[in-house]
Amino acid sequence: MNNYPIPVLGFAAYSGTGKTTLLEALIPLLTQHGLRLGVLKHAHHEFDVDKPGKDSYRLRKAGATQMLVASHQRHVMMTETPEREADFDDLLSRFDHHQLDLILVEGCKNIAFDKIELHRDAVGKPWLHPYDDNIIAIACDQKPISTTLPILDINDLSSIAQYVLRYVNQLNSTRNAQEPAIQGLSVIQGVNTILERITTMKATEVSQLHEIDNRIISRNISSPIASPHYTQAAIDGYAISYQSAENSQFRVFEHLFAGNKMERTLQLGEAVKIMTGAPMPDGADCVIALEDVQSTGDSVTINLDAVTPGQNIRYRGEELQCGQLVYESGQRLTSTHIGLLASLGITECEVYRSLRVGVFSTGDEVQSPGLPLRSAAIYDANRYVLLDNLQRLGCLVDDLGVLPDDPTEIGEALTSAAVQCDVLLGSGGVSFGEADYVKSALEQLEVGHIDFWRINMHPGRPMAFGHIGARPFFGLPGNPVAATVAFLQFVEPAIRKMQGEVDWIPLKTRAFTLQRLKSKLGVTEFVGAVYRLTNNGELEIEQVLSQDTRALYALSQANCLIEIPEHIEQINRGEHVTIIPLQGRI
Repeated sequence: MNNYPIPVLGFAAYSGTGKTTLLEALIPLLTQHGLRLGVLKHAHHEFDVDKPGKDSYRLRKAGATQMLVASHQRHVMMTETPEREADFDDLLSRFDHHQLDLILVEGCKNIAFDKIELHRDAVGKPWLHPYDDNIIAIACDQKPISTTLPILDINDLSSIAQYVLRYVNQLNSTRNAQEPAIQGLSVIQGVNTILERITTMKATEVSQLHEIDNRIISRNISSPIASPHYTQAAIDGYAISYQSAENSQFRVFEHLFAGNKMERTLQLGEAVKIMTGAPMPDGADCVIALEDVQSTGDSVTINLDAVTPGQNIRYRGEELQCGQLVYESGQRLTSTHIGLLASLGITECEVYRSLRVGVFSTGDEVQSPGLPLRSAAIYDANRYVLLDNLQRLGCLVDDLGVLPDDPTEIGEALTSAAVQCDVLLGSGGVSFGEADYVKSALEQLEVGHIDFWRINMHPGRPMAFGHIGARPFFGLPGNPVAATVAFLQFVEPAIRKMQGEVDWIPLKTRAFTLQRLKSKLGVTEFVGAVYRLTNNGELEIEQVLSQDTRALYALSQANCLIEIPEHIEQINRGEHVTIIPLQGRI
């Protein structure tokens, strides 16, 4: 199956088979049937589409790594990639698929995507299809010994064109047929829907510096002083006047430490031995490092070649001017933020009140740890994972324990908790099963309202979001891994918005995979994995862990989640994947 929003079809063959000649004749036949075509040609050798002497060539050779040339007829982007050849997926993303019906690829025979093998007996090369599962048909002038693949005459362009047209129509028909069967929201739609329906809390409080770690600023903070507060030496050395640099001999008359200020003005020919952070003497405008100075008694000889005006000085207000904005409302504070505030003499600031979250699990089979495990029971893992994640986000948590499979008791517990909690978060009981009582309990409440959907993701498809009165409610899946993934994807962004944090985006990056991955079209897949930094400074997936939604042990060994988008069915070994690092999150 094709893993791109529009069909992508390759023509794979050894050099000398005539791929370009065939495509040159095939393309007009396809365009006559109304197909809008894009073509990707992969070359194994150096090439340059630019001409020496042209303006674009000169600018590119001068150092431009990307060169866009445009006229009224066409435009072309030339991108230099000396460190690494561009990825296949990245190259495909350069096409405007809204303006195309099909992308033809010449070459790239070692990459996993649908291909037609071209084979001419006279070339004397072996067949490709026995070793490539992605070959879907063969165009040749001599039939292979044994294959179940469709066989086309390589010299009959009309039959090849008809096969390509059927391929495009069949692939589009299959995709269209699948779409109505996938009920639910995409991950992005689910996140956006939740964020649209919650608001940032309004309650604020003034807190001391030692109380604001991991809190969110509710009012802009400006600097009450300049930083540095005075012009000072940036290193240990000798302060002199640059105008004296013509003379290499200087008389040292004072040793100045941080916290002390010289009362008189420095004269020409004089030097002051000065320590880092000490105020610059009046009349001095540079500091010479100790290693550039030769000291003899009360005089020094300075290497004049090492002197420039203003060197090794931190000027007043160089970092922050008095009254300059330091942090905007919505900034989450960490230790370095707090340290800067302290350095400016600030002792307190206004922050949003800590969010209080009520957390519970459901199920008659679920048992809290600490007691002998009953027959047919399981220990509750979800609640402890959620409690820890919420505390890492700076929330106050109310542990509501394990609620039984009783809609009335569930409803009463949640109604009571909604009085003091800002958010309610549970796991289990939100699917379509006969024992999924949370959804029915909320629907029976006069103040309860729930929007229930399936999220097109794995793990974590059962997902409920609604309100109890004005309090947001999240119902996560009962499976431990699914609950953890759903928390990271949906609850964490919502919590951060309610806390007042602005413009938070989860960290994602790219890594190579050493294993082949498969996914279901129309579903975003999250897979626990272990990545490492290679000797070349690249991120590499060295281990893909279990995709069992109850395999919490496997997830505990992971340091990232691989995110496979809903339009991708297969990722081949050596290709890029998107990863979500987990350090500090679970």
